[in-house]
Amino acid sequence: MEINNANKLKNFFKRYGVFVLAGVFVVAIALTITFTAIDKGSQVSTLNLQFDEPMNNAMIIKDYSDTELQYNEVLDRWEAHLGIDFTSDDTSVFSVLDGTITSVTNNSLEGYVVEITHEGGFVSIYSSLDENVLVEEGDKILKGEQIGNASSSATNEYEDGNRLHFCLLKDGVEVDPNNYLDLQNK
Repeated sequence: MEINNANKLKNFFKRYGVFVLAGVFVVAIALTITFTAIDKGSQVSTLNLQFDEPMNNAMIIKDYSDTELQYNEVLDRWEAHLGIDFTSDDTSVFSVLDGTITSVTNNSLEGYVVEITHEGGFVSIYSSLDENVLVEEGDKILKGEQIGNASSSATNEYEDGNRLHFCLLKDGVEVDPNNYLDLQNK
């Protein structure tokens, strides 16, 4: 009996061994790709970038929330809050990284808005600035350089007073600034 079973197994591998090896090889490659993708997806890569805070001695008055809706009293609606609102006695607002000013705009909901493009696919957006914005589109800016002052120019949250609404994008997608800024004591 054992010889017969051994012969069957031997014949099976003679006939299908190449396919078995190919299958094992394909599974090994698939697992390698899967675990590599999972590992890369879980990393918060900042390319060794050190982000500064956008305001000195600031307090968070409304934190980032992409999953839990927050009520906006001014607009009378529930919404995701894809940025962090800061306030401080010192209303100066600074660039969090070196970069290039890609736009300076004004609209009634967000007030004066400055967008800065940085290396590594990052874009920082500073909303609710006062009208005396200190930068222009195309300007190069250094980390820590002042871009303007926080204000209540954004009508979508004017009841919060002078504040900065700060957003951060990575490769065109909003990300939680808490993952990049050192805000433990805010």
